[in-house]
Amino acid sequence: MNQTPLNQGIVPDSEARGLLARLPDTPRILAQLARFDRPIGWWLLFWPGAWAVALAGGGFARWPLIVWLLIGSIAMRGAGCVFNDIVDRDLDRKVARTAARPLASGAMSVKIAWAWLLALCLIGLIVLLQLTFYAQVVALGSLALVAAYPFMKRITGWPQVWLGLVFSWTALVGWSEVAGALTLPGLLLYAGSLFWVVGYDTIYALQDREDDALIGIGSSALSMGRHVRGGVTLCYVAALALWGSAIWQIRPQGLALAALLPMAVHLLWQTGTLKEDGVDPLRKFRSNRFAGLLMFLGCLVVGSASL
Repeated sequence: MNQTPLNQGIVPDSEARGLLARLPDTPRILAQLARFDRPIGWWLLFWPGAWAVALAGGGFARWPLIVWLLIGSIAMRGAGCVFNDIVDRDLDRKVARTAARPLASGAMSVKIAWAWLLALCLIGLIVLLQLTFYAQVVALGSLALVAAYPFMKRITGWPQVWLGLVFSWTALVGWSEVAGALTLPGLLLYAGSLFWVVGYDTIYALQDREDDALIGIGSSALSMGRHVRGGVTLCYVAALALWGSAIWQIRPQGLALAALLPMAVHLLWQTGTLKEDGVDPLRKFRSNRFAGLLMFLGCLVVGSASL
């Protein structure tokens, strides 16, 4: 493995540049490979699962499950990033934002990356064993989707849809663990999350439009062309409609739907103030960490009131 200077390879959107710079080479590179310096990814993977637990009525009584889902999200998002970088290392070298990634830059060997991937998966296995058998089967159902995701940008102009299938899966896991089955409210919650993911990841993809077009890979930001703002708005409206339907299944009252208002305002703020420059897309993308919290609180209120 090549040795790197102290700050070399720390990407511009890292949220822990100072901490990373103080780590020895190997721990720093492993942390970067799993994106531990960019926690937004694991929050976005975690939130749909937390929503499902809360809406199913387990927000307080099943708080250990929520903690386990967070641990699992951190580990499996890290594993997914490692696998993605193994597959995409040649493409990453051609994109300015990803050229400094450990495998693309040569700072980490592929052999060590595979070992790191295995270690993260073992943590995920520990989390899996905390679930009931039914929820375990549901969780394992995501593996094929996760394995296929890195290839989607090569064969479709809408890889964000596939990402939505993957990043929303914790909603199915959390719902099946608490409710004991994949019933309609959980499926609606999952479908709404899918549209949310397509929306926020389209915003994120605005950063790479030029490079993606140059090397010939697909993204929803390219596919939407001049209509990104309208396209993301439609995704968010669809998400809110599906989430509202899920809430209605749990508590068919207009007042229960009011729990979605803070989330709705936030999502419309994202699209209403979005600037397609080099800074604002990342800021808006990261704001979905707070959006996830707003949705969780809404689900917690509705789910707790329905017990």
